[in-house]
Amino acid sequence: MAATHINSYYAATANDGACYPTLKGTHKADVCVVGGGFSGISTALSLAERGYQVVVVEALRVGWGASGRNGGQMIGGISGEHRIESQLGEAGRKMLADIRYLGHDIIEDRIRRYQISCDLKHGWAEVAARPRHMDGLKAYVEERRAAGDGDYLEVVEADRMGEVIGAKIYHGAMVDRRSGHLHPLNLCVGEARAAAGLGVRIFEESPVTAFGGGAKPFVETAEGRVEAASIVLGGYMDPAFQRGLLHGIAFPTGSYIVATEPLPEDLAKAINPQDLAIADSNVVLDYFRLSADRRLLFGGRCNYSNRDPSDIRETLRPRMVEVFPQLADVALDFAWGGKIDIVISRVPAIGRLEPNVYFMQGYCGHGVNATHIAGQIVADAISGTMERLDLFERIRHVRLPIGQFLGNQMLALGMLYYRLRDLL
Repeated sequence: MAATHINSYYAATANDGACYPTLKGTHKADVCVVGGGFSGISTALSLAERGYQVVVVEALRVGWGASGRNGGQMIGGISGEHRIESQLGEAGRKMLADIRYLGHDIIEDRIRRYQISCDLKHGWAEVAARPRHMDGLKAYVEERRAAGDGDYLEVVEADRMGEVIGAKIYHGAMVDRRSGHLHPLNLCVGEARAAAGLGVRIFEESPVTAFGGGAKPFVETAEGRVEAASIVLGGYMDPAFQRGLLHGIAFPTGSYIVATEPLPEDLAKAINPQDLAIADSNVVLDYFRLSADRRLLFGGRCNYSNRDPSDIRETLRPRMVEVFPQLADVALDFAWGGKIDIVISRVPAIGRLEPNVYFMQGYCGHGVNATHIAGQIVADAISGTMERLDLFERIRHVRLPIGQFLGNQMLALGMLYYRLRDLL
């Protein structure tokens, strides 16, 4: 029986239900990409556009994991920017300025070029959950403007928040007009369709059992094998494969979303008058936006211990109603969750396990944009342009020399501190 996507709003409104075969027998390629999420598919498409012969091997379905379940917020930049600047200095600042909206550019170009329908809308806001958080938002905007990179940003003071959101619990906002939101599963399957059209061979329901680099790089599954010049590990890997540089730097974290029934137009306009994607400024944050059919998609309540709540609707509804009392009687048509990949240092891990085995993981909630940046960086490196990959390989990551279970408990304790600080 073919694997199916979880019962999410995205799966229910997917444009493309295409299935790809299981890997059987031996295949040869220039590059074998492990993972059919944004990281893997974006890298494969970048390489195919340059003429490489690419095979993608996915354990379940294209877009099955975080790429097809996330909040759909296309946010500029990547996580951990201050750490990158502190470690890499001017080279890091220049790279961040160069790549801040690179993922957006790639996504928008592909939507146009391959006619991908994924409900792209521009406009994203970070709203201040506490009055003191406005200092940080204002400082960030001032830094960006001083660097000549703040044209898309606007500070909204508390007395104008009715223009941004129909909620009274926030104390101001930063609006980024270059960022936005979209239907992530439709983007992912649309990019996969584009990649297949350029000759990428995609195999689903083919979990990897072994891989290796060296003189004869390979990827093996239960029924097949791919021999390639380069291997790309796209996205979070099974802990059994987290060897060497990858061990102890990233841990899965649960995040959850509910989708309301379609809202009347006047109610949707009242709670989100500019149709923005919105996230609050807490470390353990809430995030929400309207779908194309005017549902509120409300997410958050991250669970760093890696234990899912027994009832996602009842976990998220009280907070949704606290933010938007107008929605107290609105039905929740969908509720789902999944794992996002948290790197302890908060900087995406992009590099090589061996000279011809590349990895990318740990986007810390910024995956829509950052996966496409990472895919471009790795595709550039395979094509011979190493500068950006070299910079990411210079970043020193915090590592917990323990297993996944204990690592998640330590992460949960650390985040409890930040949660209490948010509340106080």
